[in-house]
This record gives sequence, structure tokens and C-alpha cells, in this order.
Amino acid sequence: MTRAHSATFAAATRLLPGPKRRAIRALYAYCRVADDIVDEPGENREARLAAWGAAGVGGSGADGDPVLRAWNETRWVYGIPGHLPAQLIEALQGDLEHRGFDDWPALARYCYGVAATVGLMSMTIIGSRGDPALYAIRLGVAMQLTNVLRDVAEDWRNGRVYLPRDEMDRFGVCEAHFAEGRVDARWEALMRFQVERARQLYAGARPGVAMLNRDGRLAVTAALELYSRILDDIERRGYDVFSGRARVGGWRKAALTPLILWRGLRSPSPGGAAL
Repeated sequence: MTRAHSATFAAATRLLPGPKRRAIRALYAYCRVADDIVDEPGENREARLAAWGAAGVGGSGADGDPVLRAWNETRWVYGIPGHLPAQLIEALQGDLEHRGFDDWPALARYCYGVAATVGLMSMTIIGSRGDPALYAIRLGVAMQLTNVLRDVAEDWRNGRVYLPRDEMDRFGVCEAHFAEGRVDARWEALMRFQVERARQLYAGARPGVAMLNRDGRLAVTAALELYSRILDDIERRGYDVFSGRARVGGWRKAALTPLILWRGLRSPSPGGAAL
């Protein structure tokens, strides 16, 4: 499931030792199924999502599904608090009746629910000294904001707009930009603003890598560096996220390997980082 749905995440998790790699991929698969319940057409999605969430904290039905078996074993072995998958499911439930977001704080809360919770669970699996939760939250929000920017066209086709309404108004972006795939100066300005916001979040997350157990630093660095490069491809496309999907190609991943190794092994202390 990890390889099929996220080549970037699969590549990053290869850098983990076997048990932690399997645990992180079990977490990914659990979250992937929940996300698919929301995104794929079908009846009783609210009930199915609630049932999946209950089974994911040890409720009924956990024994009959291989993803749930792997996930519940992971949750038990690594002591993952039950409120984190519950927050994930709660945030995904909001997508079933998506109404958009008035402002950035509202979108940031959504990003926390669907992504930063995953970062906090991953942090628990990898292990750490001190409390890198703030950095994990920043990374999760940055990655989800990157998803929002990359998937504008797909989300529009599914009846969803995640960009904050007040910021769209400020830059003069309207429904026609989405409906027509219009890339003009107004759209570029809005996207440039969002890309810079995401980059600041990635930069704010980097110092937390040093607080993780050493055997997980390279994997988290790889996820951060590879995912943040999706923003570069959005820029290379002139912020045209309508005619194609921004991605990090294989040669770019290879070219980033020295940087990932250097940053992952160097892992500067977060002591002097601005919060």
C-alpha cells in the first residue's frame, strides 16, 4: 500500500530499521484506508469511517483485516496514545461534509488533524529524547499544506477547496480560477504566498530531527527534504497545478541523496531554533 500510494514516503521509510519500517508502513496503511473511505464514492461512508476508527483503537473488527492487525500490533508495541488516531478520524469526518476554511488557522487545525497527528504517531514509533512534538506538528502541517497546493485540481473535481477563503479574497482569486484552470498574476501571487508559508514550516521543523533516535533521523530527513521539493516543482510549473501533478522525479531524488545524508547525520541541535 505504501509503495502504491506514495513513492516518496516509501523511499523515505526504506531508511528505517526493519521493525520501525514495518510499523511506520502499518501506520501509513491504516491512515490510507481511512482517507480512501472519505475520498472514494460509496454509501454509508460516515458509518464506515467511524467503524474503521473504532477498530483502529482496538474495537471490534480489528482481527479480520490485515491492515488493522498490523496497525493494532504497532499501536500496542510502541504505546501510541489512542487520542491521536481518534483525532485523525475526527478530522477526516469533516471532509465528508466539506465546507472549506475561512482562514489559515482553520486550515491549520485541519492539517493538524489529518497529518500532524500522523507525525506525532511516527515520532512515537521512531523514539526521541526530549519532546519534539512541536517540530513534528510543524512537519505534518507543512506536508499537508503541500498536498493542498499539489492537489488543487483533483480536490476541485471532488467538490473541495482547501485554500483559505480570506486569502483567496485578498489575492483576488475566485471560483473561475478553479473551474477554468486559470493561472494568472492573481493565482500566482496566492500560490507564491502559500509556497513560502509551507517552506517556513519545513524550516521550522528541521531542528527537531536531532531530537529523534539516531536510527530514524535519515528517514525523517528524507521525508522532509523530498516532500518539500514538491514545492520546487510547483514553482517550475509556474504555479500551474491544473494541467499536471507536481512531483519529485527519480533523478531529483537521487540528486538529493548527499543533502539528505548530510542533514540527517549532522542533525544540528534544536536548542537555538526560533519557535
